Amino acid sequence: MKRLDWTCGGLAEGLRCYRAGEFFAAHEHWEAVWLELQGPEKTFLQALIQVAAAFYHFQRRNQAGTASLLRAALRRLEPHSPCFGGVSVTPLCQEIREWLRALEADDPLSALPFPQIKLDR
Repeated sequence: MKRLDWTCGGLAEGLRCYRAGEFFAAHEHWEAVWLELQGPEKTFLQALIQVAAAFYHFQRRNQAGTASLLRAALRRLEPHSPCFGGVSVTPLCQEIREWLRALEADDPLSALPFPQIKLDR
């Protein structure tokens, strides 16, 4: 099992990009790390990559792609609640569910913040 270290390298850079709304760049940084992982860490990071990709689609006005990727990410994240790989999973899943509800109801999303990836310290 390879520990997920969010303080350096591709994970840290991807997190910085995600928090800055640079979702495509976050996806690219995390994917480079994902290729080296195995087991539950690989599946977990794949979920975070899907979240980043979802919001890249959202920025490009592809709401169907956003919803599809968020649903896939949620399926991978939910088994890991409440915390996995140094990330607080429960609040992330709750925020993803809020986005899915808004997308499915065709509600305005402008007031909804992007889900936060919070490190569990």
